[in-house]
Amino acid sequence: MGIFDQMKQAMQMRSEMKRIQAEVEKITANYANGGISVTVRGDLTVQSIKIAPETWAEVQKGKTERFETMLLNVVNGAIKTVKKTTQEHMAQMMQAGGGGSGALGALMGK
Repeated sequence: MGIFDQMKQAMQMRSEMKRIQAEVEKITANYANGGISVTVRGDLTVQSIKIAPETWAEVQKGKTERFETMLLNVVNGAIKTVKKTTQEHMAQMMQAGGGGSGALGALMGK
């Protein structure tokens, strides 16, 4: 394979990875517990955190340690859920499209 073929292949892989990243960013997962709801995007950024008034009332009463533990658990639950959803989505894309499996594998760390 010549240098130009390698460059062309690298550009195609880069283009495919950008497309895949855009697909990943569209995926979201929500996880809720104890009056806290967190939504995380497929790129593992937190999109939103919502806290019910009852939960805020507990914090105002001085129960911050319980709140912090619940918030941590909900954020981690949302991340775990979106990771699973993203992996399932990527597996479906690999099965359906075959053509970008090299880029998909690189993106998924395989």
